[in-house]
Amino acid sequence: MLHWSISLFRIRGIRLAVHVSFFLLLAYVAYQGWHTAPGAHWRGLIWSVSYVLLLFTCVVLHELGHALTARHFGVGVPRILLLPVGGMAEFDSIPREPRQEILIALAGPAVNFGLIACLLFIVPPPSRHELLTSDLTFRSLVQHILTMNFAMGCFNLVPVFPMDGGRVLRALLARQMPYVRATFWAATVGKFFAALAIGLALTGMFFTQAWVGGALLALLFTFIFWAGENEYRTVRIEDADRVRWKL
Repeated sequence: MLHWSISLFRIRGIRLAVHVSFFLLLAYVAYQGWHTAPGAHWRGLIWSVSYVLLLFTCVVLHELGHALTARHFGVGVPRILLLPVGGMAEFDSIPREPRQEILIALAGPAVNFGLIACLLFIVPPPSRHELLTSDLTFRSLVQHILTMNFAMGCFNLVPVFPMDGGRVLRALLARQMPYVRATFWAATVGKFFAALAIGLALTGMFFTQAWVGGALLALLFTFIFWAGENEYRTVRIEDADRVRWKL
């Protein structure tokens, strides 16, 4: 499924690609924007599409934070892939030195908090009322992007492997135990919370009838669950290959 992507362009030698399903999200957002602004269909459509495109620009910058820090430590980063649930930088390998992994992991959220500092020069922090409503203005658009950068930065610091906070957890555990075992425990903690979040998202869908939002959250945490288990298996295979090579 991750191979169904379209290459866009390169940023400092890193290929930026978008999964075809992203365009379904864009079409849905355009449809919602058209129908949620009575008497201002085009304005609503343009605001909604601009919001998603700017939001995913921030996602790309977040992933570039990871990618460029990883390249500083000699790690190859062939591609950044955008998905409807976010983005991911694909590394040739993950440094097993805890300090390097921590710096790579924290670089993404650091970009989000840096963007917040820059956006605060343009607009003030939004009030609760401004977040719950949108007047389809430039100010409202920027305030929503500011808020989402805060949410993105904090969310990625949650210790759910293989999210950024989970990688920090793995690196800290790796200081006290073998790398494979540290990965196992980080992945186990991540899968537990991912499974819990999937259950809450699906339950919320039925009580709030927020079908699309609930489905996207469930899809996001399903992907996190799969990615954590997949990375643990990869690390275990690599470790076994190292042992055989030594023998």
